Amino acid sequence: MAAAHTTELAYRSGDGIEVSLLWSRLTDRLTVLVGDLRTGEFFDFSPPRNKGLDAFNHPFAYAPKDAGLASLVSRGPVYA
Repeated sequence: MAAAHTTELAYRSGDGIEVSLLWSRLTDRLTVLVGDLRTGEFFDFSPPRNKGLDAFNHPFAYAPKDAGLASLVSRGPVYA
């Protein structure tokens, strides 16, 4: 059960977008999870450890190119 070994380090939401910074005790990896509450679209990625907070604050800058984020990115900047 991986969720039991995951800690949410930071969370923010605004304009229907939620962003979480998660840390796994099992793998010692960071994950940024971004979701659009309006469409149900989401993506996640594992940033470098030294860029975790920056990736949390600017997830679209760090998102993988193949994340398929057309509807999220087309909404423009979110200041939350």
